[in-house]
Amino acid sequence: MTNSAPTVAQAIAHALKRHGVDVIFGQSLPSAVILAAEAIGIRQIAYRQENMGGAMADGFARVSGRVSVVAAQNGPAATLLVAPLAEAMKASIPIVALVQEVERPQVDKNAFQELDHIALFASCAKWTRRLSGADRVEDYVDAAFAAAASGRPGPAVLLLPADLLREAAVPSQFERSACYGRFPLDRIRPAEADIEAVARAIVAARHPVVMAGGGALSIGAPEALARLQDLAGLPVFTTNMGKGAVDERHPLSCGVLGALVGPASLGRYTRSLLAEADLILQVGTRNNQNGTDSWRLIPPTARLIQIDIDPQEIGRNYEATRLVGTAVETLDALTEALRRMDLSARTGARPALETRIATAWRRFEAARGPLVQHNTSPIRPERVMAELQTLLTPDTIVAADASYSSMWIVGQLRGLAPGMRFLTPRGLAGLGWGLPLAMGAKVAKPDARVVALVGDGGFAHSWAELETMVRMGIALTVIVLNNGILGYQKDAETVKFGTYTTACHFAPVDHVAIARACGCVGIRVDTPSEILPALRDALASSQPTLIEIMTDPGAHPAISLYDGTLDRPVAAEPELV
Repeated sequence: MTNSAPTVAQAIAHALKRHGVDVIFGQSLPSAVILAAEAIGIRQIAYRQENMGGAMADGFARVSGRVSVVAAQNGPAATLLVAPLAEAMKASIPIVALVQEVERPQVDKNAFQELDHIALFASCAKWTRRLSGADRVEDYVDAAFAAAASGRPGPAVLLLPADLLREAAVPSQFERSACYGRFPLDRIRPAEADIEAVARAIVAARHPVVMAGGGALSIGAPEALARLQDLAGLPVFTTNMGKGAVDERHPLSCGVLGALVGPASLGRYTRSLLAEADLILQVGTRNNQNGTDSWRLIPPTARLIQIDIDPQEIGRNYEATRLVGTAVETLDALTEALRRMDLSARTGARPALETRIATAWRRFEAARGPLVQHNTSPIRPERVMAELQTLLTPDTIVAADASYSSMWIVGQLRGLAPGMRFLTPRGLAGLGWGLPLAMGAKVAKPDARVVALVGDGGFAHSWAELETMVRMGIALTVIVLNNGILGYQKDAETVKFGTYTTACHFAPVDHVAIARACGCVGIRVDTPSEILPALRDALASSQPTLIEIMTDPGAHPAISLYDGTLDRPVAAEPELV
């Protein structure tokens, strides 16, 4: 018996393997591709809902530094990929989506679940193409990975006609052997003259600071930023998505700023450092609304210097000196240029800066002290975060849902090393993505301890994936902050309109019962004394565990929207010295 020629589906599977793919987030569709992939050792993580699968692929890519792959059926399944791909597009996360199409002879005949997928993905993918023939398999797979991983990373969609997948693949005359599975695909840096000019500007500045965004978490960038921070004595702020880019215990680390500037926030005490800056070096940040507190944080007198791989992001909202390049190469080049210069002024300014930043952290700890020490029920989320902090290591991965969950993590936890991962869906900030982000991260790093923090409102979007965790052996800890409301919706509507809509309150839900029904360990926490034992047991467990914590519906993060509205105005404090 002779071996038959490989099918197109088999050729696709082998091309994926060449790009380092060992996991596909799928639901057994396109079946021909999944069968071929599993036959050669590519694992399928079979999600329950397509939009959760897309978010799992997002979390996998963020943590692994590799292009992830998600697969879906045509029609309704494809439409459910739009939301996670849109998040990945905004957050610069590379995902290749393999989407089945109806058979070619059925096109434009109202075939079952036929849809114009090219139009569907036009706004949420960098690149969308339909595989054109059995002789172009490797060309198109390579093009999809190159599109996802090159320049500013993002999603690419490859459409696969169902009948074409069954055809025999036609070997290419030109062999392909390259691997495009890691990102950023191309390592680039600005011209030496531009690097030298920026280095001189940093030396000459009286109050230079750094703002680090999500791009500062690309491979090697946190370590490069740490070297620059130490050499030049630069205070570093991060955006929400940039959290983890620096060790927040470093004496020059100012934590997350953004909208977290209300009472009992760290930003309350550090933002004056940014306000006084005469030079701001931005690393991989889009200067978006959340990262700049609605564009109010950047002082108009400061000179901006932007490092970004996307040329169009530089100068979008503020005129800036352009350093187009990948973060690690550009930061390392800048550090080397600074080594050749006189940094005595920076060295001389460092002790006073460190004292000022340490004072800010102390004031922050004092201001939030009553909240983290809160010892009655319902429980304050700040107390939960304080207990979790004691169990974190630099290798722990913490993922959060959108809205308040993200703010509790970025505003209350403290990063322990450059590159520690805090995953928040801040591209579009859709509810329900905290759990699947954590699941993708755990698949990427199975030996890491992974924690997902979700609210009861957002968690309702992703309950079904508890069964996926059990079935696929994805053992992580899910913390559900159950306050019975849509917190941000209720609070924001109250501030803006003086009342809130009927959607903000929920009927009671027993999340522990749901978890146990799916095969997870379920723990309910009603009192503050129960928090630490529950967290300790969950993090030590080899089983998927859900901890439901009954929290105060009146608790909200210290964001600027509530300063003087929900939060009592705080009198101006003396400047940090």
